[in-house]
Amino acid sequence: MLTEPHFSLSRRDLLSRVGCGFGLTALAGLSAMEFTALGAGSSTTNTPLTPKTTHHRARAKRVIFLFLHGGVSHIDAFDPKPKLTELDGRPSPIEKPKFNFAATGHLMKCPWKFKTYGECGMDVSELFPEIGSIVDDICLIRSMNSDFVAHGGASLQLHTGSGILVRPSMGAWAVYGLGTDSQDLPGFISICPTVHHGGAQNYGTAFLPAVYQGTAIGDCVVPLKQKAGINNLTPLEDDPILQRNQLDLLAVRNQRHLDRTVADPRLEARIAAYELAFRMQMRAPEVLDVSGETKETFRLYGIDEDPTDDYGRACLMARRFAERGVRFIQVTHGLPKAYWDAHGDLKGNHSRNAKKADKPIAGLVKDLKQRGLLEDTLVIFGTEFGRTPAAQGGDGRDHHPHAYSIWMAGAGVRGGMIYGATDELGYYVTENSMHTHDFHATLLHLLGIDHTRLTYRYSGRDFRLTDVHGEVAHAIMS
Repeated sequence: MLTEPHFSLSRRDLLSRVGCGFGLTALAGLSAMEFTALGAGSSTTNTPLTPKTTHHRARAKRVIFLFLHGGVSHIDAFDPKPKLTELDGRPSPIEKPKFNFAATGHLMKCPWKFKTYGECGMDVSELFPEIGSIVDDICLIRSMNSDFVAHGGASLQLHTGSGILVRPSMGAWAVYGLGTDSQDLPGFISICPTVHHGGAQNYGTAFLPAVYQGTAIGDCVVPLKQKAGINNLTPLEDDPILQRNQLDLLAVRNQRHLDRTVADPRLEARIAAYELAFRMQMRAPEVLDVSGETKETFRLYGIDEDPTDDYGRACLMARRFAERGVRFIQVTHGLPKAYWDAHGDLKGNHSRNAKKADKPIAGLVKDLKQRGLLEDTLVIFGTEFGRTPAAQGGDGRDHHPHAYSIWMAGAGVRGGMIYGATDELGYYVTENSMHTHDFHATLLHLLGIDHTRLTYRYSGRDFRLTDVHGEVAHAIMS
C-alpha cells in the first residue's frame, strides 16, 4: 500500500480538525435535490434516512409519543372502580401480585370523581377534563401490562422492548425501517428527555447505526422556554462564505481519508450526522422558534400560562416537527418538573401534574385535527406502569405493571373506543390483554411495518423490537 508521509493524522484527530468539512457533502446533496426539484434530474442519492417502502399500507406517517414519567394511576385517571370505593379501607378480596415494589396496605378509593364525556360516553377522572373533551378521538386501552415493577426496567421496556438488555428505542427502529420525510431535520426527536430510568437509552440506537439516534431538545431539568435548542447546532464561523471556503478546502483531504478507510459504520454514521447538522443550521432554528404562532394557538396549548407553559411549549414544538416530516417525536413529562411517582400524597402529586399536562395534551390533539394532521399522525399517551389499588404510606399507591391504561389517537385508530378491561378493583387484566410487545407490534403495524420482518443482524442473530413476541391489536383500528 502506498503511503504519504505528509498525511499522518489519526482518524480521531482528523475528525476533530475537519469535522465541519463533512457538511460540504451535505451542501452538494442539497444542491442536487434542488436541481432535481427544478426538473433537471430524475433521482437523488439514497441515504440511511431516505424514505423506504412499507410492508403494507401505512395508516400513520409519523408518531408523537407523550411519555408521562413515573406511573400515572389508571384507577384514578381512566379506569373507574366503584367497588374500590365500596371497599375503601378494607383488605383486598383479590390476591395481590406475588411481587410488589414495596409493601401495600388495605384498599384505597379514588380521591376524584369520574365524569362521562363525548358521544361515546367514556368515563374520565376529573383529573383530566381537557382530555375528556377529546375522548371521541381517542382509543382508551385499559388492559396494558408489562414485566417490570421498577421504573428503570419498566421505562426501558416501554421505550426499547427490553427492561434488562441494551436495545434500540422504538423511535430508532421506526426511522431505521422507514427513513424520514424530512432530509434537513432529524428523523427522531426527543423533547425534554429524562436523565433517569434509562436516560439516553430511551431514545438511543444500541447496535443500530448511530444515524438513527434520537436528537435531544432541552432536558428534564431546565424549562423549555430557557433551553429550547439543539446542542452544537450553531456554526463556529459567523461568516457563511468563510465557512463555505473552509469546507471547500477540506473536502479533498476528507475524501482522501474516506477512500483509504476500511468500511466503518461508526465513521459513516458520524459523517451522516455532520451532514445533517450542516443542513439543520438553516432549518432547525425556524422550527424551534414558536414566536410566530398565533395567540389562539398559545391559548390552546396553555403557553404563557401557569402551570401549563412548559409542557405546552413541548407539545407545540412536537406539532411543528410533525408537520415538517419528522418521523418520531417523543415528548417527556417527567423529573424533576413533573413526576407521577405517588408513593405518598397521591392526591397532591396527581393533581399538580395533571394541571401541567392535561390542557397541552388535549390542545395538541385538537390542533393536529384542525390542521388535518391527525389523520396520519399517531398520538400516544403512555406511562411505564399504573399504581396499586391498595394504599401505600397511608395516602399513596405503589408501582403496578400488572394492569394499567394508555391511549392512542389518530392515524387509523378507532376514536371513542375502550379496548380491554381489568377486574373490579383494577388489579389484573381480564379482557384483551395488551402487553408491551403487543403495543410495539401494533405501533409498527400502524406505520406500515410487519414487526416480524423489521430485523437487524447483530452478534449472530436477527433482532427486532418485539423480540420473539407481539400480537397486533387489529380491533382498535378503523
